[in-house]
Amino acid sequence: MSGWRPSADLTVLRQRAQLLADLRGFFAARGVMEVETPVLYGAAATDPHLASFSADYGGPGAPSGRTLYLQTSPEFAMKRLLAAGSGPIYQISKSFRNGEVGRRHNPEFTMLEWYRPGWDHLALMDEVEALIRQVLATPAAARVSYGDLCLQYLGIEPHGADLAALQAAAATLDIVAPLGLDDDRDGWLDFLWCHDVEPRLGSDGRPVFVVDYPVSLAMLARLRPGPPAVAARFELYLHGIELANGFHELADGIEQRRRFEQDNAQRRAAGLPSMPLDEYLLAALDHGLPDCSGVALGVDRLLMLLTGIADIGGVLSFPFDHC
Repeated sequence: MSGWRPSADLTVLRQRAQLLADLRGFFAARGVMEVETPVLYGAAATDPHLASFSADYGGPGAPSGRTLYLQTSPEFAMKRLLAAGSGPIYQISKSFRNGEVGRRHNPEFTMLEWYRPGWDHLALMDEVEALIRQVLATPAAARVSYGDLCLQYLGIEPHGADLAALQAAAATLDIVAPLGLDDDRDGWLDFLWCHDVEPRLGSDGRPVFVVDYPVSLAMLARLRPGPPAVAARFELYLHGIELANGFHELADGIEQRRRFEQDNAQRRAAGLPSMPLDEYLLAALDHGLPDCSGVALGVDRLLMLLTGIADIGGVLSFPFDHC
């Protein structure tokens, strides 16, 4: 069988090893503790745009069997550690997302995630920028609002635009939406963003933080009052690649449960299965999550930028098509 060799060159795998060492050194110097949390977990992401892998456990402790999920991110368990008083923590872990294969996607990938108690998302952006500038030697990052970018490139005001306006923008740009968007307003926003905004961000080599996302895209972030009200969330882009996604974390267990249930209602409406809620996380939020911000950063994509490799398979030893 001819495909047994690693997809990445051994020189790149050595660069990966050095990158992981440099990331750990960055956090060690700043007093952030490395942690490990389960990859197999009893709850799953409810986000309708994420698909989880499941595995069936049978044996002691579960006489009737138990379904576990490969985590799309270590976030839930890390927040339980924060609620237990861990202080600032980080993790470099494998994460998994079903149905995601492409030039920048692999179903199994490496995530760097960290949390800073006592910081808001603006302070955390400063630390993300320090890490990126240390690893990639980039210039200082720009900070631009999601709304301003949508007005500039799409001609829409995303906080108030209705479905018809989003569809009209697609028609004006002469782009055809994929099947299944129907009346999914957030899906249309994401489609327009990925097609005509994202590829432009950081194209000159200067990292770009996108801030002030619409409330409907808040995910696990707190909301900041307006007008317009916005999510306390940021994303980092460089050369059109999304590198990081961060939040001033939601700490209200009641509101978090409402968002989980809203996600599941959207999943059912789209013909997708509901996902089990993380009752442990909700209990931790009820106990008290410290005021904190957190961010997830794609290590494989960071290595792609470091090496100038355009396809994720070139920085992985054995990507999807080599397994």
